[in-house]
Amino acid sequence: MPQSFGVIGLAVMGENLALNVERNGFPVAVYNRTAEKTDEFMARRAGGKNIQATYSLEEFVAALERPRRILVMVKAGKPVDAVIGQLKPLLDEDDMIIDGGNSLYEDTERRVKELESTGLSFIGMGVSGGEEGALNGPSLMPGGTKAAYDSIEPIVTKIAAQVDDGPCVTYIGPGGSGHYVKMVHNGIEYGDMQLIAEAYDLLKNVLGLNHVQLAEVFAEWNLTDELNSFLIEITADIFTNTDPDTGTPLVELIVDAAGQKGTGRWTVINALDMGVTIPTIAAAVNARIISSIKPERVKASKQIAGPTGKFEGDIKTAINQIRDALYCSKICSYAQGMALLGVASKTYDYNLDLGETARIWKGGCIIRAGFLNKIKHAFDEDPALSNLLLAPEFKQTILDRQDAWREVVATAAKLGIPVPAFSASLDYFDSYRRDRLPQNLTQAQRDYFGAHTYERVDKEGSFHHEWTKAPAHV
Repeated sequence: MPQSFGVIGLAVMGENLALNVERNGFPVAVYNRTAEKTDEFMARRAGGKNIQATYSLEEFVAALERPRRILVMVKAGKPVDAVIGQLKPLLDEDDMIIDGGNSLYEDTERRVKELESTGLSFIGMGVSGGEEGALNGPSLMPGGTKAAYDSIEPIVTKIAAQVDDGPCVTYIGPGGSGHYVKMVHNGIEYGDMQLIAEAYDLLKNVLGLNHVQLAEVFAEWNLTDELNSFLIEITADIFTNTDPDTGTPLVELIVDAAGQKGTGRWTVINALDMGVTIPTIAAAVNARIISSIKPERVKASKQIAGPTGKFEGDIKTAINQIRDALYCSKICSYAQGMALLGVASKTYDYNLDLGETARIWKGGCIIRAGFLNKIKHAFDEDPALSNLLLAPEFKQTILDRQDAWREVVATAAKLGIPVPAFSASLDYFDSYRRDRLPQNLTQAQRDYFGAHTYERVDKEGSFHHEWTKAPAHV
């Protein structure tokens, strides 16, 4: 009997997705470029399961029922194009290739057009949830033609994470929309992780909490409606782990230089191109970049001194203020990501359902969080909502907690603790809520040196002024 589904690429995500598909009743054929990896998978994890090993692409394609549905899990970029190029001559009309990697959405747009024009189907599908999600139920973000999605819907709805209101998968939209939404998801993830890191820095290095206390604080926060989330949960777990050799909290033995695979940077670049401001996410990307110059920072730390003051307030009050600052900043991070998706939906004709997008992030994915229910509700109540900060619940939340948020940012500045994402979030909130910003001066300067013209508040049209130089005595 031919197999129902094919997986190419048996790294961690490919292996786990293959096992997930098979467990949900769809026999799988697998292929990996190196036969040793295939043999290892079959002997170790795939034993006794309805998974067929193949050792050439020809054998792999022949093992699949038609129309063939093939999930490619290889490194984004040229490797994806290489696999597609090798597969195309072997496939028949209506066969489908699904790219489940973190591909750039522009590459997916190109591949959809190229393959659909030859009679093949192509889906660019964002997959979030890491190793555990891939095995037990990820959040899936498939984009392409609606007909292509309909043909894989019976499989993806089974393998996706299941939450109270359905599977964590939906048809995202045409072209590269699936990978675009995954890109922005990852940008929000960058912001979320940086905000948590800043809260940790303040709790540890300003308030002096030890790792037992840190674990208790984050575990307590994870029980709240506001901060209950996968990232807060694993942060509490991290603080309970000690190095077996030294007895030191393991997190303190990890080099403070964060890596990145590009999706956060892509989000920032795209937002700049689109003219959408996402300062919290940009701050998170910049924080990773500056963390990577570790030797330079160590050298600077021996030459440049900061403030020498110490925190003298009430510890319990300060913990609560940091919690409030974290939540307000988190709202801003998600608000920025959803605003970017809203603009992209119109610009690229994706026709995204932002409420449904928030819903499929409730399970399986890295940014899954309790308050996504509130985001879904906000867009269900007002599908044309331009910014989450205007949704009644989120607006009131920040109004109630902004004093604590400001106190945290001020304390951090006073004591020399960098909180770029907390600060960027507060700046975003303050800029968004003001009816007049100082860019009237910016426009005057542009007109002064470049005759770029300006608009006026009291009459229509564009204007240029022959600016008079100041008298010499001024």
